[in-house]
Amino acid sequence: MIVKEEVKEIKKECTCTKIIQPVQDALYVLSGKWKFPIIISLSYGNKRFSEMGREIPKITDRMLSKELRELEMNQLVQRKVYDSVPVVVEYSLTEYGKTLNPAIEELYKWGLEHRKRLIEE
Repeated sequence: MIVKEEVKEIKKECTCTKIIQPVQDALYVLSGKWKFPIIISLSYGNKRFSEMGREIPKITDRMLSKELRELEMNQLVQRKVYDSVPVVVEYSLTEYGKTLNPAIEELYKWGLEHRKRLIEE
């Protein structure tokens, strides 16, 4: 959440660029239909690929694989391969990925209120 003092300081500079650029950066990393569902799934614990595929309705294996690679590239998700037979691959949120939890909680609250508002109309 943007602190009021920060907003006042930004307004003094007469530019919204200082707010727009970081938001665009965040949206670039988290854009798409599947990244938040994957992050939410992993926030409930480490998962194997097939577990996530079952938890996230309508995601294809190909899309899950692509999104996991992108999340890993952005240091939000960690992939660990265990030397066993058969080979076990497990995904988890990194400490950095866990920093998204407050944003997810706020989006959840906003989404609930938005849904109520639309249903009431």
